[in-house]
Amino acid sequence: MFELTINGVTRKVDVEGDTPLLWVLRDTLGMTGTKYGCGIAQCGACSVLIDGQATRSCVTTVESAVGAQVTTIEAIETLPVGKKVVQAWVSGQVPQCGYCQSGQVIAATALLQETPRPTDDDIAAAMTNLCRCGTYNSIADAVRHAASAA
Repeated sequence: MFELTINGVTRKVDVEGDTPLLWVLRDTLGMTGTKYGCGIAQCGACSVLIDGQATRSCVTTVESAVGAQVTTIEAIETLPVGKKVVQAWVSGQVPQCGYCQSGQVIAATALLQETPRPTDDDIAAAMTNLCRCGTYNSIADAVRHAASAA
């Protein structure tokens, strides 16, 4: 039995310690906003914030998340920066298929929490999630828009 703090709520889960956090979120807790993409931490669809850092939940064990603050896409708008990011995503009509977008929003939120006024190089370095639709320019524009929405 593990106790996790997810979106500000303490949850008890009865899983093996090496279970990926992604499957605990999706299958055990029914929080399906975090997506499965590749399973090897390359695409970023599974990104969540762990203590404010964008983290690939498909390779993060539930055991390693104990004692940390986990924030998923379901609660990203409770963070002031997360709310600005979502507003920028909506106003910029960023998503096409939308599958990767929860991970993209998580990555953008982590970036802007750490670097409120990112340069284009900062954005390129932080926004490493894959998008099959190729909305990278729209994503970068939305990050810039969210950064300027002070």
